[in-house]
Amino acid sequence: MTPSTPVSPLYPKAPVCLIVEDNEIDSMRLTRIIRKSKLKLRIEVASTITRARETVAWGNIALILLDNNLPDGLGADFAIELAQDPDTANIPVIMVSDWPSPFMWEKAASAGVRYVLGKTEFDTRYVHASLQPRRTNAR
Repeated sequence: MTPSTPVSPLYPKAPVCLIVEDNEIDSMRLTRIIRKSKLKLRIEVASTITRARETVAWGNIALILLDNNLPDGLGADFAIELAQDPDTANIPVIMVSDWPSPFMWEKAASAGVRYVLGKTEFDTRYVHASLQPRRTNAR
């Protein structure tokens, strides 16, 4: 799947899991994990924050998997941007990064990111948990 694919053929009207990842191998791995979750989610991949913004504007986003180091900015900054917009503040975000730094953790926490994980830690249990309603006040 290329980053410019407008509609995924699997579940075309289903809620979207947006994967924001610039590494093709990592995006394929994350896609496999989402499919393994057995949830009826349409998967869209964006390799840049700019492309992710366009996809979020389409609406119907159920979950965002977000890398931190992207060609046009930091995923943690994008998470803060999402948290500050009432239209996107309740979208669950999981940051999946090679090197989760303390600075990234701090920004992610301030944005209400559900989980900050290393790429090798991420699996379907985090997907299922993130799609459950929050028990505390959301972002």
